[in-house]
Amino acid sequence: MLNSQWLLTFKTLVEIGHFTKTAEALFMTQPGVTQHIQKLEQACDHALIRRFNKQFEITEQGRLVYEYAKTLEQDQKDLFEQLNFDDYASGECKIACSGSTALALYPKIIALQKKLPKLCTSLEVTPNHKILTDIQAGKIDLGLVTQKPVTDDLKYQEAGIEELCLVAPKNALFSPKALLELGLINHPDAEHYLTLYLKSSDDKALEALLSAKLPVRSYINQLSQILLPIAHGLGFTVLPKTAIDQSPYKDQLEIHPANKQCYETLYLVQKRYRDLPARYQHLITHCLDD
Repeated sequence: MLNSQWLLTFKTLVEIGHFTKTAEALFMTQPGVTQHIQKLEQACDHALIRRFNKQFEITEQGRLVYEYAKTLEQDQKDLFEQLNFDDYASGECKIACSGSTALALYPKIIALQKKLPKLCTSLEVTPNHKILTDIQAGKIDLGLVTQKPVTDDLKYQEAGIEELCLVAPKNALFSPKALLELGLINHPDAEHYLTLYLKSSDDKALEALLSAKLPVRSYINQLSQILLPIAHGLGFTVLPKTAIDQSPYKDQLEIHPANKQCYETLYLVQKRYRDLPARYQHLITHCLDD
């Protein structure tokens, strides 16, 4: 079996790309790093790096050893997580949600981590379809989506609701004619949100926009920037109220006074046949159930 310390030194060297900085990162001397690499090369019976002008390039054999070292590191990490399966206060939680949900969720997660320093969270902000794909692939363990999954290998439960709002520049008119003149500020969820809003608006005039061809004034996929053009008088869109409330531009915006409020249900999704560690339930209880 290859020496784990030699593998760690080699992996660190490949990732840092410099012998002296690798020695500093591992609290070693530079000759100690060189010795580890030489011993690993002898054990593998292959050159793992090619040196030139105080630099080096990894060989094909070196690339294979590097991938092996990464796999061992991940296997060890997975083992420790399995050993801590019932420890709610430590380990990694890999979750994903939309940008608007993250605005409300992430501060709660950080507050929980301050209480539980050994807890590590990875929050991915991504669209519904990718969340479900990543759960199936094992890249994340828990997702918050606005559409029920239809595959048998996933299970879900209701986790709350989001209020959707039609938002336009300050003092804007909300007639179909005025909105057509303003045009749409498009974003990844704009079509879905707008359709849902109009269908539930209880406003026959606005519902007519469902069949209208709305001009698009701008497209942006960064949640924090969607409301910027609207604050400058360009276009309208539909977003969750949490995104509007937390926007630095909210004083320059006008929310349509809807006849009927529009809500979208949030669903908590995970693999059907996988029991998640206790830390996930603790996170759900403290960050999602209040």
